[in-house]
Amino acid sequence: MPTGFGRLWSAQTISSLGDGVTQAALPLLALTLTRDPMALAVVTAAGTLPWLLFGVLGGALVDRWDRRRTMWVADTARAVLLAIPAAAAVLDVLSIPLLAAVAFLLGVGGLFFDTAATAYLPDLLRRDPALLERANSRLRGAQTAMSGFAGPPAGSALLAVGRAVPLLADAVSFLLSALLVRTLPAAPRPVPEARESLLRQARAGASYVFRDRVLLGLALRPAVGNVAFLAVETVLALFAHDRLGIDTYGFGLLLTAEATGGLLGTGIATSLGRRLGTGTALTSTAAVEGLAILGLAAAPNPYVAGLALAVCGAGMGATMVLAPSLRQAIVPAHLMGRVASTSRMLAMCAAPIGAFLGGWLATAYGVRTPLYAAAVLLLAMTAVTASMTSNRQVEAALRAAAPAGDPHHPESSDPVQESTVQTGSR
Repeated sequence: MPTGFGRLWSAQTISSLGDGVTQAALPLLALTLTRDPMALAVVTAAGTLPWLLFGVLGGALVDRWDRRRTMWVADTARAVLLAIPAAAAVLDVLSIPLLAAVAFLLGVGGLFFDTAATAYLPDLLRRDPALLERANSRLRGAQTAMSGFAGPPAGSALLAVGRAVPLLADAVSFLLSALLVRTLPAAPRPVPEARESLLRQARAGASYVFRDRVLLGLALRPAVGNVAFLAVETVLALFAHDRLGIDTYGFGLLLTAEATGGLLGTGIATSLGRRLGTGTALTSTAAVEGLAILGLAAAPNPYVAGLALAVCGAGMGATMVLAPSLRQAIVPAHLMGRVASTSRMLAMCAAPIGAFLGGWLATAYGVRTPLYAAAVLLLAMTAVTASMTSNRQVEAALRAAAPAGDPHHPESSDPVQESTVQTGSR
């Protein structure tokens, strides 16, 4: 791996720890101000709104800007932003509207940082599919460990010290991340396109996703998956309490089982892609997710439920390594920001649909029904996208993306080695 990757990994690991702190602290801070569920929901939802409102436009801007500069400026801005609610907490003037505004602006910063980082990584790693899988495995594993395990408990503990403390801790993490990103090697500026409006460029990026069979398959998976997973998440606490007899502490362990599986999935993703081929591996992980949710729906006790969630988490973790790596390897550099943000926006837009569906099905037909419906949806999606992201389709996309004579081009490498490292096509 290039030396610059270590710095990028360190920056994102530190930032993920800060994210985990804030993810726990913001809702708890809101809870000290109000018990109104709708007000709490506003704070939670505000962070997702930037993706829904202008995700594709943000990608178009990233494709115009220097990506390294975009990352460190976004992190610096988020660090400064967090000083505002921290000061308000010290002065005892914190409010729900202020927290919602901060969550929204943090979401804007996250949109630009995440999109720029996704677009920068292929340039750093020379668009090598094998390196991209290894890199995304390490990045995703660190993110899961920091934001899923270490960050939330740290956020709760720091909040007990003082209301401003977790916010200041996250601000420090953003500053450290920005300093590390500034030391990264410069990447080539995106090739200027013909002078077009931002809206037209955004539309071109979105249409590129829908015209490409592999990219469309990669985008459909998180979109349909979010409908299913949010349907489950909406009723999971109620299901655990009413059907499995799990108390609050046990529910936390249940979620930890899912996160543990996710960490395992990120670790085995590269090996899975090498053995099965990226296309077959993606189909397999999708089927595993659907079957695991089916097992959760039928779980007779907390142990089976925990195992099912761990297996589902492993499938999701592997998918979140393999799919972005493939996308980064086949999308032209000048479109990377728009393609990544389009896929992310589709997934974010699908989440509220899943939440509504889960609540309606549970109300009308019982608390297990959303879980069975989610399993059916995931398995149906697996069948639909299997041919779109097959080993044959992936191999063809990699050949089309690599210039002739490139050492990472499938036809320029040893065919046996290529079949295992690139796509595993059998």
